[in-house]
Amino acid sequence: MPDLEDVRRFLSDESGLAVVSTTQADSRVLSSVANCGVIDHPVNGEPRLALISMGSAARLKHVRRGSAVTIAIRRGWQWISVTGTADLVGPADQIDGLDAETLRLLLRAVFVAAGGTHDDFDAYDRSMVEEGRTAVLVSPDRILGNGPAGA
Repeated sequence: MPDLEDVRRFLSDESGLAVVSTTQADSRVLSSVANCGVIDHPVNGEPRLALISMGSAARLKHVRRGSAVTIAIRRGWQWISVTGTADLVGPADQIDGLDAETLRLLLRAVFVAAGGTHDDFDAYDRSMVEEGRTAVLVSPDRILGNGPAGA
């Protein structure tokens, strides 16, 4: 059975681009594209598949309501999907013990883990605050696929 280390290796073959799906209140699935990476949860240190969302993204409302998150990653004819619950960490979703500086560093860590680079991280930090960006940290309940890990 594949684990998040297998997912991390699979993501590193290319960009962290993946399809992220949540369930709307009317049970329809909403899918969009985001860059993802594997990082350690800032509170418990356990690995999570993570992405950064705009503060106004519908997926955040779905997760707050209890929607699971499925992230599907494709490389040619191989794929891996991760489904699980998510913790949100952002201006509207604060976790006890995590201050603004910790959030700033978390958003950077997710960005870098997803393959991102930036010439001016101060400008990056400012835009994250202005856009109310939120880290989505998915705890895998199920990892499936036919990726190189034999999923």
